[in-house]
Amino acid sequence: MEQFLRVGVISSTHGVRGEVKVYPTTDDPARFQRLQKVLLDTGKGHLPLEIDGVRFFKNLVILKFRGLDSIEAVERYKGMDLYVSREDAVPLAENENYIADLIGMEVCTDEGQTLGELSDVLATGANDVYVVKTSEGKEILLPAIRDCILEVNVEEKRMLVHVLEGLLDL
Repeated sequence: MEQFLRVGVISSTHGVRGEVKVYPTTDDPARFQRLQKVLLDTGKGHLPLEIDGVRFFKNLVILKFRGLDSIEAVERYKGMDLYVSREDAVPLAENENYIADLIGMEVCTDEGQTLGELSDVLATGANDVYVVKTSEGKEILLPAIRDCILEVNVEEKRMLVHVLEGLLDL
């Protein structure tokens, strides 16, 4: 399991007082209002940053970090990911999983066939869709619904699925 969970990506600076625009990668962008700190992935490690202000603009979150008070102080962080520790993550409801824990899972059918590895999760209006990459490099799209996803074992990194009729037809 991942120790840290990505909650956003710094897309650009905002103004001249050290604010940044963040594209949220969390299901709940309002969670930034409850966060006190985040970890910036610098590529060489995690830099802890205290959140000093939160605003919302369209689909973005505008963050101000304590001690970073100019555009020059935050410019170098464009394109970098923001993480929270698992302890600071939003608690999960029953039958929910963090996407970071799902990526890389081996996906097998209830008939004993290995489909491949879960490579992505697509958020759609009705339900998420799991993207499974086969050993041949093809992609299979599985709806994240109870009729299809039978069991998720995070510890073993395995998912048991029932392939609904027509899902494997090309």
